[in-house]
Amino acid sequence: MLLKSEKDFDNNFVNEIIETGRTILGEGHVASFKACYQCGTCTGSCPSGRITAFKTRKLIKYAQFGMRKFAVESEDLWMCTTCYECYERCPREVKITDIIKVIRNIAAREGRMAKAHRMTALYVFKTGHAVPINEETRKARKSIGLSEVPPTTHKYPEVLEVIRGIMKDMKFCDIVGICTESMELKPVEWKDMSE
Repeated sequence: MLLKSEKDFDNNFVNEIIETGRTILGEGHVASFKACYQCGTCTGSCPSGRITAFKTRKLIKYAQFGMRKFAVESEDLWMCTTCYECYERCPREVKITDIIKVIRNIAAREGRMAKAHRMTALYVFKTGHAVPINEETRKARKSIGLSEVPPTTHKYPEVLEVIRGIMKDMKFCDIVGICTESMELKPVEWKDMSE
């Protein structure tokens, strides 16, 4: 990352993060990223960082310094598994995972989302689950004395219709690019962050 000019900084980005996350998480919770002193505990704790180039603290630095473009266009934004290891270990109690989710929301509103995340959203729309039940899971459940189908949308399809209605009403399908008629991902013109 090479900074070329002051155009690389957006003085409003810090406030945008706080405003975006304030309603759900509370201002103090979201604003906690300001307390980060870049010690690297988050990056050292990150399971994704062990197998990818993901650097958690880099995203927090982008947020702190108003480097909006680098944050919302970063592939790293989508490598976080939301395991909360960084969150639990941060000596400054920065709510890192939640900050990443807020920045993802900002990126998604602009049409920037990794294809894997779009596919997960599609599975939720189709089945009510990010990881739908398969034959292997059915057999495993049966082998330990459980019903083959868990008491979720797999068993109660009427609840799935409610979930789909909420996703439509909240414009989630529009943001992610789900065609509600064909139940497929729409071709999109935005940059797929996973490629």
